[in-house]
Amino acid sequence: MRVIGKMLLFIIKLIIFIVAAVLIVNFVVVISGGSQIEANVTDSSVSFSKDQIENLKSEDAQCILVLGAAVKPDGSPSKMLKDRLDVAISLYKKGIAPKLLLSGDNGSAYYNEVKCMKDYAVEQGVPKDDIFLDHAGFSTYESVYRARDIFGVSRMIIVTQKYHMYRALYIAKHLGVSAVGACSNQKIYSGQPFYSAREVFARDKDFVQCITKPEPTYLGEKIDISGSGLSTQ
Repeated sequence: MRVIGKMLLFIIKLIIFIVAAVLIVNFVVVISGGSQIEANVTDSSVSFSKDQIENLKSEDAQCILVLGAAVKPDGSPSKMLKDRLDVAISLYKKGIAPKLLLSGDNGSAYYNEVKCMKDYAVEQGVPKDDIFLDHAGFSTYESVYRARDIFGVSRMIIVTQKYHMYRALYIAKHLGVSAVGACSNQKIYSGQPFYSAREVFARDKDFVQCITKPEPTYLGEKIDISGSGLSTQ
């Protein structure tokens, strides 16, 4: 019985340690990433204050990185992805950055986030020359890594929802990319409690990746973000 009691005590202590470690890492990522959020859109009109615009312009960003999200079966963007695109397109049209870098999952012939993103941006009047596609943005870490190493980006605006933004900005900081965030939170999304819970573990995973710095699934030839994006389409 004594042995069983000691084992149970050890297991309880181990569980407490793991939970504490997970929560501490999350706190570090949120605090670090949160300090780089410059704009937070919370309404469907996608409006920005004068101060937000000035702060974003002062970054002299090379591009606006839009992180991918789910695509509907008909090939159109989900609500979450559409909101990201609307914010990024609005910023582009306000002259915040000269290029859009659309990064997402195109891991098979049957699923293509970046084509969906490009088609929507073109429909909204963004010239194809100013749209760059990263077909191998399989994760937030890989999207930021490839933005730096493939597209030569050292200064950028990141667009995603706030719950996700903390991690994206934390990754950028630890990969040596100067980045600020423009959050797109225009709606209450179905499944948000699940996304938020999953994000806790994603932050822990990327915290470790920012220490070990593994290469992404694919690298490849360099593409100049200051040129034309047609070659990526």
